[in-house]
Amino acid sequence: MAGKDPIIMREKDEMRNWTRSMRAQGHTIGFVPTMGYLHQGHLSLIKEAHKHADRIVVSIYVNPGQFSPNEDLSTYPCDFQGDCQKLKAVPGGVDVVFNPDNLYAAYGNSSLGSERNGEMREGRLVSCVENKWGMGHETWVRVENLEKGLCGKSRPVFFRGVVTVVTKLFNIVDPDVAVFGKKDYQQWKIIERMVRDLDFGIKVIGSEIVREQDGLAMSSRNVKLSPDNRQRALSISRALSRAKFDAENGQLNCHELINAAIPKIREAGGRVDYAEIVEQESLEPVETINKPVVFCVAAWFGDVRLVDNMEIDIN
Repeated sequence: MAGKDPIIMREKDEMRNWTRSMRAQGHTIGFVPTMGYLHQGHLSLIKEAHKHADRIVVSIYVNPGQFSPNEDLSTYPCDFQGDCQKLKAVPGGVDVVFNPDNLYAAYGNSSLGSERNGEMREGRLVSCVENKWGMGHETWVRVENLEKGLCGKSRPVFFRGVVTVVTKLFNIVDPDVAVFGKKDYQQWKIIERMVRDLDFGIKVIGSEIVREQDGLAMSSRNVKLSPDNRQRALSISRALSRAKFDAENGQLNCHELINAAIPKIREAGGRVDYAEIVEQESLEPVETINKPVVFCVAAWFGDVRLVDNMEIDIN
């Protein structure tokens, strides 16, 4: 029920023991991994999880493993208390918020605390993601083909970090169901493949994109947009919507659809990272729409990189 205070857990063993206890009582566990700064898109994932499980865990953890050296994870927005209030108000509630200090801490000691810059404190290693002392985290999980295209082209370490931390979280939380948003379409498909290939007993569900009333896909990064760029960013969803409309009305040439969409974004002041129409499962580019595809776009407005997509199925 709404208004339930979630249990805040920070230790891995505490989280594991809770799951084992719940499962021994016959409950099923739904899991929504997040990096916090929650919005309605995140909350929709929790609502979806309630359809598939009767106990819900949400993780809030800013993962250093998916940031490259030129990306400053210390600037990632954070509002843990605000997040907890939002979770408390979700219909059906959330049972546990898993908020570990540091999943990359040396020797598994997460009690050392979380320091996003990955340095030493009082002579002790706090974050050991590829640290210069040779004691770094060196076991990584990769989905080699699916991670190469789209976002993987400009962010080469991103999916290695995402898949590794999701694997860690799956091993700690041990859910029956995990829900991911389709806004990060490539991420969702990569996690699906990882679960399949590594024989995790977890059902991965993709939840539909939640948009603002004007069409902008909800994202924690939207708060960093200036008012002007916030309006300009609408060009992404408008270009995608037009492409879908044209495809459903007979324009099946992907080259033509892409070449019509890119100028709309550029004219609005966006710097297009990529705009590609790919097959929904393999994420391989297609030339003609004769199967279910997804039109994926990433573009910069100011110093904010936004991703969006739209599924197209003409059958």
